[in-house]
Amino acid sequence: MKLMKSVPLCLALAFATPLFAQKVEPTHKHVAYGSHKDMKLNFWKIESKEPTPLLVHIHGGGWLGGKKQETTSPSQLSHGYSYASIDYRLAGTELLPAAVHDAARAIQFLRTKAKEWNFDPKRIAVTGGSAGAASSMWLAYHDDMADPKSKDPVLRQSSRVCGAVAMGGQTTLDPFLLEKKIGLACIKHGMIWKTVGASSHEQLMKDWDKYKALSIECSPLTHVTKDDPPVWIRYGKPAPVPVIKGDGIHHAGFGRLLKAKCEKVGIQCHLSVTGHEQPEMNSADFLKQIFAK
Repeated sequence: MKLMKSVPLCLALAFATPLFAQKVEPTHKHVAYGSHKDMKLNFWKIESKEPTPLLVHIHGGGWLGGKKQETTSPSQLSHGYSYASIDYRLAGTELLPAAVHDAARAIQFLRTKAKEWNFDPKRIAVTGGSAGAASSMWLAYHDDMADPKSKDPVLRQSSRVCGAVAMGGQTTLDPFLLEKKIGLACIKHGMIWKTVGASSHEQLMKDWDKYKALSIECSPLTHVTKDDPPVWIRYGKPAPVPVIKGDGIHHAGFGRLLKAKCEKVGIQCHLSVTGHEQPEMNSADFLKQIFAK
């Protein structure tokens, strides 16, 4: 069997198994990127003479649950870029903005490892589903959080990424905008109110002045500007509007709000909605494009 130069022998052998059944352990496992016990990441290194791009996975779970990937498939590592998956503080441990700030710190930490782990610090993209998608989009749009004067060498690094692939992500936590554009069902989900410290969606809206600043700060839509990188976002079904019951938290309306904002400022947002909107490229081609030197 002819082996691909960019793929380690163990991965090439794994390709011979049916449906890529084997799982690949991380090259570096449970690496701490911060002081809290939940701030850990796994990293899979691709063998390459040249620094590779890096795709960083952020798990979903409404910022209330979920965990990082402990293994991955050989197919994930066959594209020519290294891969990482992170844990972060959930809202049951610490409310927002902990989850998104941890994701930013993970990117900053990874940049300190770029030379050692042989990836290009200028070609880091993020991906995830649901809350992982929300964090990915937040990173794509948020201003650089680097502090050149920080005593912490990690915080001196850039938090910016070159793009994001996001599935079923929430683009805003604003309950009034969501009620108007999508419907009551998505507001009832704990991701909208529990993660900012409210006791219910009713209390969130009643005491909006108390929660507004945090909710708006943690909304990807807030931070969209013309100097931001491209994103590719996908929603599995074009649920009706308004949504009274059901899975409103993954509604395509989130993506349509983001698409409209991106078009207004003049940046790329590739929106895929099953049975409706179809982007000009798939997610694999999108990653190839943003990772191209």
